[in-house]
Amino acid sequence: MKLTLRVWRQRNADADGAMSTYEVDDISPDMSFLEMLDTLNEELILGGEDPVAFDHDCREGICGACSLVINGDAHGPERTTTCQLHMRSFKDGDIIDIEPWRASAFPVVKDLVVDRSAFDRIIQAGGYITAPTGAAPEAHATPVPKPDADFAFEHAECIGCGACVAACPNGAAMLFTSAKVNHLNVLPQGAPERETRVLDMVAQMDEEGFGGCTLTGECATACPKGIPLVSITGMNKEWLRATRRSGKR
Repeated sequence: MKLTLRVWRQRNADADGAMSTYEVDDISPDMSFLEMLDTLNEELILGGEDPVAFDHDCREGICGACSLVINGDAHGPERTTTCQLHMRSFKDGDIIDIEPWRASAFPVVKDLVVDRSAFDRIIQAGGYITAPTGAAPEAHATPVPKPDADFAFEHAECIGCGACVAACPNGAAMLFTSAKVNHLNVLPQGAPERETRVLDMVAQMDEEGFGGCTLTGECATACPKGIPLVSITGMNKEWLRATRRSGKR
């Protein structure tokens, strides 16, 4: 396939950015989207130009590092991560716009790379459990009801890619934060920090400058791991419960 790529180029966080146009040829439909970008970068390097910077790591849809807005959609036209998107989703002659995540809490570092350390700080605020050090406990020592285990596993699938923020018209991080709160709060191991966890993580989320949630649902639609919109409802209930019990407003 022959494709026209319009790629966001920005030298650094302080520089102004703009879309640059490139032509790529001989693109196999079996290539992943990132392999297509590798091909572009090989041509740029051979031509003495600066390659396009973009985030990637495992390239298996697990780590959450890849983060591109493709033709206006977070991760592109399929419900998957950018690294698992293949060029068979496009056709010969297509024009493809490639941009970084757009959110004030995710400043651009260079080209398509953004700083998502805001997510790390939300996790640091409460995304952990109190556990004694030493050998792992016996697996059946703390029974967990099957519905609770399923609920926890569903939310633990969040890979922190940030597609929810990029897709949200408000730049909200509620789906990410709710997934991290809910998958711990439902388990007995997470009970000691149940109230402080949701209060602290939501407070940190607000401090990072993410937008307010209006439940438009774009986050759940874009999530490559299928975190459901009701996750936000669950966190809101946890927050109200913790607020009432702690006396905070």
